[in-house]
Amino acid sequence: MTADAAVETIQREMTAFARRARASAGRMHPELSLVSYTLLGHLEEVGGCRATDLAAHYALDKSTVSRQVAALERAGLIERRTDPEDHRVQVLHLTGTGTEILAQVTRSRRVAFQERLTGWPEEDLARFATYLLRYNAASADPAEPEG
Repeated sequence: MTADAAVETIQREMTAFARRARASAGRMHPELSLVSYTLLGHLEEVGGCRATDLAAHYALDKSTVSRQVAALERAGLIERRTDPEDHRVQVLHLTGTGTEILAQVTRSRRVAFQERLTGWPEEDLARFATYLLRYNAASADPAEPEG
């Protein structure tokens, strides 16, 4: 396989992966789209942040993030808290329900990945993980278009 053919295959397969991920998100939890899952995961990872920080991190329009945040608030998955260092700033945090649902969906996603990767030799799994880390590190610019 030539390098051009390999890149084309990678692009096609990553696009298929992204489509499946978006489609399966609703099956994991009806209130949690892939975008919502991603935002909740980031809030958990960083221990809370401002909506503008989410927009900057994911290179999204502030209005897009605002709609997502409003939906997550209505669902009771996140809450706003006043920043103790600057009372003018509202910081988004997961609620207890948000933490539980995120953990539930994360477990379901992990099981789905484990099922898909059953039978892969450990060396292949390690190589695949290394390649994904390398790819994501090289595409750290959130403004870069993806398939």
